Amino acid sequence: MARAGLSTERLVRAGAELADEAGFDQVTVSALARRFDVKVASLYSHVKSSQDLKTRIALLALEELADRAADALAGRAGRDALFAFADVYRDYARAHPGRYTAARLRLDPETAAASAGVRHSQMTRAILRGYDLAEPDETHAVRLLGSVFHGYVDLELSGGFSHSAPDSQQSWTRVLDALDALLRNWPTPARPPYGPQDRTQDGTQDGTQRR
Repeated sequence: MARAGLSTERLVRAGAELADEAGFDQVTVSALARRFDVKVASLYSHVKSSQDLKTRIALLALEELADRAADALAGRAGRDALFAFADVYRDYARAHPGRYTAARLRLDPETAAASAGVRHSQMTRAILRGYDLAEPDETHAVRLLGSVFHGYVDLELSGGFSHSAPDSQQSWTRVLDALDALLRNWPTPARPPYGPQDRTQDGTQDGTQRR
């Protein structure tokens, strides 16, 4: 491959393609140099290191996912929005497994704050507003959705659902139905177990007398 025309954007996209083909953990500056048939040193004017390359791929993946999610959510609310949002993550992971892994790379706070990850959070909360959840339950629900989406997709990609019935698509639909039902009937906080806060001023439990 000709070395002319190399740029940071081109290298990042080539790195994203390599991630999808070989796995995100296989992405290095050296691997990318072999892909372009150039010396490793010639790439350092475009990317600082393998970690810098991976961070840029993560930012690309977050941006692509956010754009797809925004398109999928247009004009939708409630259950329809929940299903559309979830399907974006699952479909992206199937089409681009390496980029999907990259999208979950831990970023430093400053980079994360400037990334499309903020848009993901905003869209998730916009969906949850349709379920009328107040804080801190809205944040609990954000974490629940992320755990279910990513957990299911990871298990599916690793073949965890390939050898038993029913079909994984049926389970995915039922899981999202269950999430919708849970969000519509969010449980009230349970009373915490007995602790120091239950003692009265005289040291008894809930006002009962010592024996």
